[in-house]
Parts: sequence; C-alpha cells; structure tokens
Amino acid sequence: MKNKRRLIFRIAALAIVLVIAAVMFVIGRGHTMYFDNKEIEYNGQTIGSYYKVNVELNGKEVARLSSGDRGMGEIMGQSLKMTVIITDEKDAKPHAHKISMSVPYSMDGITINIPALMAGLPEDAYLSEFEILAPAEDEEGTDEANPDDMGTEEFEMGDI
Repeated sequence: MKNKRRLIFRIAALAIVLVIAAVMFVIGRGHTMYFDNKEIEYNGQTIGSYYKVNVELNGKEVARLSSGDRGMGEIMGQSLKMTVIITDEKDAKPHAHKISMSVPYSMDGITINIPALMAGLPEDAYLSEFEILAPAEDEEGTDEANPDDMGTEEFEMGDI
C-alpha cells in the first residue's frame, strides 16, 4: 500500500513537471527579430523604403532605421506587439501604427520587412528567416580571404 502511494505521488510529480516544462517551452522561448527598411519587389510590384522608421517593442525603442537599414530587437514568447513610427519623406510628419502578430515557432531569427508589412502584402513577402549576407568582394572580384587557397603549396624536403 505504501509503495503504491509512493508510486502515484512520483507519477503525479513527474506529470506536473512535464506540464510546466511544456508551458515554459512555448511562452519562455526568446526570438531575435530583425527589422528591415529596404525596398522590396514582390510579384513585379516594387515597394519603396521609408525615409525613417522607429520600431518600439514593449514601449521601448529598439531600432531607428533610415532607408536601407536593418535593426534588431529581442522578444519573449510567441506573440509580437510593436509600434512602428514611420516618416515617409524628409520634413514629413511621422505616423504611428500598432502591430500585433504571432511569431512562427519554427524560425529562429526572424526578419520583418516594414515597407512590405505596411503595404499589406502577404506574410511570405514581409516575413522571412534571417540570412547572413555573403562576404564582400575586393576589386578583382574575388573573396578577400579564401581559406582554400592558403597553404596548399607543396614543398620538397630540400626547399625548406
């Protein structure tokens, strides 16, 4: 009888720990959000960038973007609530937009293109996974440092 009771308490404790772990896995997951103020072309339609964009997450400014810039911020959980303050052109009056959306669970670094989002384009146009850009090329059109070309010379014993 005492062993059955002990077994029941252990199973109940394990179930409670698993439920808490599952809940924390969903609500406690952090995401790095990247915000682009870049021109985008979608289905032959070109959406231009804004003169300036300020992005606020939870009332705190995380990015000030000029045309062509990228900024970033961190969020916790699966929902994004942000305020985007847009200045269309120089000396124009800024206008603010509150945006709420769910964050895709399958993406780690999420990039949001602000002009595409504000233009009302579908999610696949403004939301993507963060990609690292290719390395810069020098004037001859080759990579600055190519590790495959380094140290590949062969020497004879008498050469060294």
